[in-house]
Amino acid sequence: MPPTRVLYLLRHAKSNWDAPELEDHERPLAPRGRRAAGALAEHIRSAGIEPELVLCSSARRARETLEGVDPSGERMIEDELYGAAAGPLLERLQQLPDSLHAAMVIGHNPTLQVLALRLTFPGDGAGDDSDLAELQQKFPTGALVTLKFEGSWSDLGPGRTRLAGFVRPRELERR
Repeated sequence: MPPTRVLYLLRHAKSNWDAPELEDHERPLAPRGRRAAGALAEHIRSAGIEPELVLCSSARRARETLEGVDPSGERMIEDELYGAAAGPLLERLQQLPDSLHAAMVIGHNPTLQVLALRLTFPGDGAGDDSDLAELQQKFPTGALVTLKFEGSWSDLGPGRTRLAGFVRPRELERR
């Protein structure tokens, strides 16, 4: 039986727009984003989420999300993830070594939403269809999608994963 792999897609937390002179790449997290990253860190620890590799966009807000969430695993800051489309991101993920069972991407929209929807097999009965419907509508800042699939990373492709989780910061704030 092929191994189950887990892909976590984390959209950076809410960024600060108060300094319009900053280039987009250099925008930091807003106070709300820092609070969301802290709540996500607690969720990640309590849920036992332990990626072995974290690929993070080089954008400041993504790096600050990585610092705030503080997931386990090797961390790689990749310039290519800033502004990447879903296709090139999928190609990057397909190159992951099969020694990894869980990986996380910290990046941006619309890329993460497009990728999650492209990879997810709808109506498989294994996940929460309401989560999929909500993901189709919006992938909010600071949200975490969990996708699971069987096989090698090179097998990752359209319709190959199931949506195993969709956590939004507003849900964590209510706890």
